[in-house]
Amino acid sequence: MLIETDVVGLLHLLDTAGVTAWVDGGWGVDALVGETTRVHSDLDLVVLLNELPVVRATLAKSGFTEILRDRLPTAPAVADGAGREIDLHPITGTRREGGYQLLPDGERFHYPAPTTGTIGGHEIWCVDAVTQVQCHVGYEVTEKDRRDMAGLHAGTGVALPEEYTVLPPAH
Repeated sequence: MLIETDVVGLLHLLDTAGVTAWVDGGWGVDALVGETTRVHSDLDLVVLLNELPVVRATLAKSGFTEILRDRLPTAPAVADGAGREIDLHPITGTRREGGYQLLPDGERFHYPAPTTGTIGGHEIWCVDAVTQVQCHVGYEVTEKDRRDMAGLHAGTGVALPEEYTVLPPAH
């Protein structure tokens, strides 16, 4: 589990090391909304592929070690002894222009240049609302996804696809 101060501290650590990182996933949604809306089990970071060795080394100095996942090699993950987990989404590109992440099936996903959001009163770089929605389609939607997307829509006005606007059937 990560809290706001963890996220802000990790972003500062990476920035001090001279690497580019912007927030994706649940924390990215919260950054766009401007408040922490739920407990987060991990932090998703978009990083530049050519900076990945520095990202890994910097996080290793803070006690993070690589964990094995089924999303390797396109989305490595690290964790520390306190249970904090970071999923890395390496892209070829730049912060100014965005870039492409290679996906396990060989396809590529485009992350546009980041926008700004707020975590714990600190302005941070994060994935824009439209891209957040794109990252939340193509798989079975969970209740957590529904809450995140509803909050994103309420906070930003971004349009949601049908799977987020139609209630699931009652069991």
